[in-house]
Amino acid sequence: MSNSASTPPTVAYLGPVGTFTEQAVLTQPDLAAMELVRFPSIVEVLRATENGAVDYGFAAIENMIEGAVNATIDTLAFDADLLIQREVVMNVSLNLLVQPGVTLDDIEHVRSMPVAYAQCRRYLADELPKAAIEATNSTADAARELAESGRRDTAAIAPRRSAEVYGLEILAADIEDHPENQTRFVLVGREGVTPPSGHDKTSIVIYQREDEPGSLVAILQEFAARNINLTKLESRPTRTGLGDYCFLIDAEGHIADQVLGDALRNIQMKHGIVKFLGSYPSAYGTEEEQASNRAGVHEADDWLEGLRDQIR
Repeated sequence: MSNSASTPPTVAYLGPVGTFTEQAVLTQPDLAAMELVRFPSIVEVLRATENGAVDYGFAAIENMIEGAVNATIDTLAFDADLLIQREVVMNVSLNLLVQPGVTLDDIEHVRSMPVAYAQCRRYLADELPKAAIEATNSTADAARELAESGRRDTAAIAPRRSAEVYGLEILAADIEDHPENQTRFVLVGREGVTPPSGHDKTSIVIYQREDEPGSLVAILQEFAARNINLTKLESRPTRTGLGDYCFLIDAEGHIADQVLGDALRNIQMKHGIVKFLGSYPSAYGTEEEQASNRAGVHEADDWLEGLRDQIR
């Protein structure tokens, strides 16, 4: 989608107002200056990006406690052709929101996004063991619906901002099981790979051509042989039959790096079909660690060239 100089690009995100996703978008000054468009589900955010209704999509992809956000992972792996442009990591703090004056004894229902209430299992088991747990599309949806309904037997698990936006009271703050909890978000677009920053990550999906003993080991050896560090390795069902899985991998480095490109080429040639999801600046690790790895590769290249120079 092209934009005139007077029209800012559009960014889709999971609404309504007050979600963690909105908070994460607003931490990025360039994205906050764009036109923000809310959608009721992650899948709709990504579909709107792919079909050109918006320029970019912004969605949660991984939580430190619960792992992958399957709606994002599966849509990128199977249903959409989009490229990750950026990742954003944000600390997550969850709160129990209620109508003013409601106490724990009044609560019979707790509503939130499944990924959110799963991060508060300990609190719910200790403080609200008899409450019915109910799913919503987002944390902010839970807060908004509670505010609109006026129900005094229901609580929502949501960000602090949702309490401010929807006029609710924080009955209990920071109820997540792990206070160091973080969520990783990605910005996706229809085309374009961000240039190397010197501290990058590459995300791919590998579909095996044949499911046979040692196939995963053979794929991993392509990375190990080149001293490429993998920051994530996860299997997902391919939806083609029970027992058929693909592998989602995050590797340190950029597709422009010779060593990583060589590894992906060999995997595509020998082991499976590679779906490239993007190379983008990494929010983890240090630039020095990746620089050390590249230095080792260059030294090995120089050694090999020295031997080749002796060929007559």
